[in-house]
Amino acid sequence: MTLIKSISGIRGTIGGPAGDTLNPLDIVKFTSAYATFIRRSGKSNSNKIVVGRDARISGEMVKNVVCGTLMGMGYDVINIGLATTPTTELAVRMSGADGGIIITASHNPRHWNALKLLNHEGEFLTKADGNEVLSIAEKEDFEYADVDNLGKYVEDNTFDQRHIESVLALELVDVEAIKNSHFKVVVDSVNSVGGIILPELLDKLGVEYKFLNGEANGDFAHNPEPLEKNLGGIMDELKKGGYDLGIVVDPDVDRLAFIQEDGKMYGEEYTLVTVADYILDHVKGATVSNLSSTRALRDVTEKHGCKYYAAAVGEVNVTTKMKEVGAVIGGEGNGGVIYPESHYGRDALVGIALFLSSLAQKNVKVSELRASFPNYFIAKNRIDLTPSTDVDAILVQVKEKYGKEPDVQVTDIDGVKLDFPTKWVHLRKSNTEPIIRVYSEASTMEEADALGKQLMQIVYDMQK
Repeated sequence: MTLIKSISGIRGTIGGPAGDTLNPLDIVKFTSAYATFIRRSGKSNSNKIVVGRDARISGEMVKNVVCGTLMGMGYDVINIGLATTPTTELAVRMSGADGGIIITASHNPRHWNALKLLNHEGEFLTKADGNEVLSIAEKEDFEYADVDNLGKYVEDNTFDQRHIESVLALELVDVEAIKNSHFKVVVDSVNSVGGIILPELLDKLGVEYKFLNGEANGDFAHNPEPLEKNLGGIMDELKKGGYDLGIVVDPDVDRLAFIQEDGKMYGEEYTLVTVADYILDHVKGATVSNLSSTRALRDVTEKHGCKYYAAAVGEVNVTTKMKEVGAVIGGEGNGGVIYPESHYGRDALVGIALFLSSLAQKNVKVSELRASFPNYFIAKNRIDLTPSTDVDAILVQVKEKYGKEPDVQVTDIDGVKLDFPTKWVHLRKSNTEPIIRVYSEASTMEEADALGKQLMQIVYDMQK
């Protein structure tokens, strides 16, 4: 059983002893700390906090504890019910709330849940703000409201529709072209909230669809991370023929992957690449992704005569960099599309609408669209260490070893990334385990894996 407290919130497995799992006592403690932080920040004074959740089996229990605690802290609660992460983010902004809590463990298995914390702009807390929440929780430095100042509770189920309307209103979402294309798609919403909101979006876009795992009961039919090894069902359905595209989302609908019409994976790294290429066809500007994302985004950006920037891993790091450079599109290679014209958060609905707009305007098959982009492969490995290993010292040694190489660009804003002329490798330490994650990319999977293993051996040799 596991309980992980981090700057982005609290997550863990359900059931077990207090302090070791995600249980009511720790939910109360962390929610109280968050409410205390929001009040002290003074960024907004509506006295309202939005709560939304995915369809996890434990979601109802966690929601009840969160909402009751917020009311006990004197906050009015706007419960938007079963809702995607981007819907909840938008609801904070649309309602003028002081903040929001999203109850979701994203792509983690069914026995996990989490609280993700938003500021008054509907965006994830910064590292400094997250650390302040952790500090308040550790000290239990909070005070509850007296009986005359308890918060009120309302339910508002309008935000799905408002979210969809905001997507359709985006200038580069070509609703007419999508409708005229008469797309036929298969969707795997992994038994969560995508099965509620995506049919409404696709209806508005005139897309014919079939859903797999569409019932939002939280009993995930397969591992919910949208990776090829978990998507045999939808890939087999596409291979039967008669479909233009497969669409896959994770339980809270902020990650997006596609399946080609021939049943092959489009590649989750290429969700952002494709959307960015479409955006840059119409609007020139900078792009941003994290250091562990495919080089294809840089290539596509430079093809359009624009500038690409890399950010540290983590959505808040990407959005911070996007604001800094005025990026027109950004995101993460895990299928996360962040489009500032909508909001600064990963949003699969926005990604679907922009991807279909590109497909409709170019009038090509999905496999043909994929073939138009540079082809890269990412290998993912890990180095297991002992708890006493000085990971930072090892990464410094790697940086020093390659820093003098003329054909290697070294980036150290998040671990160490080594950019070679035709490939790269990124080493970063885990925040929760004594391991170093080793991601590497090249023009073939064999070359990518070989590069990763080469660096792994160097690290092993450094420990001798």
